[in-house]
Amino acid sequence: MSYNLIPQKMLSQDPFSSWLGIEILEVSLGKCKVGLKVRPEMLNSMQKAHGGITYALADTAFGFAANTHGKYAVSIETSINHIEALEEGDYITAESSVEVTKNKLGFHVVEVKKEDQLVALFKGVVYRTSKEWDLNDD
Repeated sequence: MSYNLIPQKMLSQDPFSSWLGIEILEVSLGKCKVGLKVRPEMLNSMQKAHGGITYALADTAFGFAANTHGKYAVSIETSINHIEALEEGDYITAESSVEVTKNKLGFHVVEVKKEDQLVALFKGVVYRTSKEWDLNDD
């Protein structure tokens, strides 16, 4: 199984993440780094990036990283701490890594950054199903 191809397949089937402009920057087993640029339509009434933007980016990194193990992994719990506000034009990245794996559960931490500055911290738990990714099936 080519674990590094799974996030690309997932992105190709994910219209929301594609609309956000998410790009895959790095992939390794149990890890994924993605990025996006904050656009005008992503701003809230205070002209800052809506909190859902950092959440969606982190959630995407989380999902992609969790699925690199070759089994369908689904989110069962997530949370986020917003640390810094973001502006239009900011480029942000989210990097997910597995901190602990227990049986069919994976515990992830995702750091969302603007350059080297931490702007949000996301934590998530996935359940790994028995269904395997088929990279030949389109």
